[in-house]
Amino acid sequence: MSHRPTSRSLQSVQSTNSVLMIRPSRFYPNPETAADNAFQSRGDFSVDALSAAARNEFDNAVQTLRDAGVKVHVFEDTVEPEKPDAVFPNNWISTYHDGRVALFPMYSELRRRERRHDIIEGLRKSYKITEVIDYSGFEKQGCCLEGTGSLVLDHLKKVAYVSLSNRSNPSVVRRFADDFHYEPVTFTSTDSVGRPIYHTNVMMCVGTDFAVVGLDLIPNESERRKVRERLEAGGRQIIELTPEQVANFAGNAIELCNSSGGQKLLVLSTRALSILQPDQLTILTSFVRLVPVTIPTIELGGGSARCMIATIHLPAL
Repeated sequence: MSHRPTSRSLQSVQSTNSVLMIRPSRFYPNPETAADNAFQSRGDFSVDALSAAARNEFDNAVQTLRDAGVKVHVFEDTVEPEKPDAVFPNNWISTYHDGRVALFPMYSELRRRERRHDIIEGLRKSYKITEVIDYSGFEKQGCCLEGTGSLVLDHLKKVAYVSLSNRSNPSVVRRFADDFHYEPVTFTSTDSVGRPIYHTNVMMCVGTDFAVVGLDLIPNESERRKVRERLEAGGRQIIELTPEQVANFAGNAIELCNSSGGQKLLVLSTRALSILQPDQLTILTSFVRLVPVTIPTIELGGGSARCMIATIHLPAL
């Protein structure tokens, strides 16, 4: 069954000025995801120390976003059940301009605990939610699609870019694309030793006028050309990332806008910013103001700035 938007007159935009973030309770690198997440690192610290450091980094990041004019809805992670990756909500929830909310099937059983309907009810206090579409039933079939980690969405041209992996199943991609009317552009990307990139959003970011993407990580020439051509057809200036830059989270960024003048912002980690070259920065800063956040502890979990942010595209009440 295809879920149709309630109104065709509503227009989508690429970036929003409202986001959802989850303040972590017990943070540590998830052992269930270590096998296929090459970006994850083991911290030589106690869980208590990691959790305290992650909360401090989170609070500072929230303040940085608010200072930049972004409206941040913070929800506290619940102590029980334990959820080491709760700080990365973009993998289980995404929202859309027509009032729909999607809930996604997760690879790790520990991560499936992160889906919380009380958070959806919390959003209803400020936003119009017309429908909740829950794809979590695909987990019984061993099929996953981890939200906007798997899906890098061009909201303006209605294109969903997906690097296929055990976190991004083509059957669920097709269902999502049908329900939300996105054109799927699927491909395979690998790191320097041939391991599949676990999430699309670590090697690719699509803004209003630009795309940051590790094209060299797509080994198949026709797939690489397809991604490039589709981005260019969407009017994006492409900023290519090297494998080293991708490994340092340069692709894990998100375009937002401030709530006053609508200035476009690019949120990324200080680690990602430090690996970008002057010519790349010149192009980026012609389109956006860079908003770096310092999150080295959180990055031990295998995600960076973009993973921490679930954008809110819902209509405000």
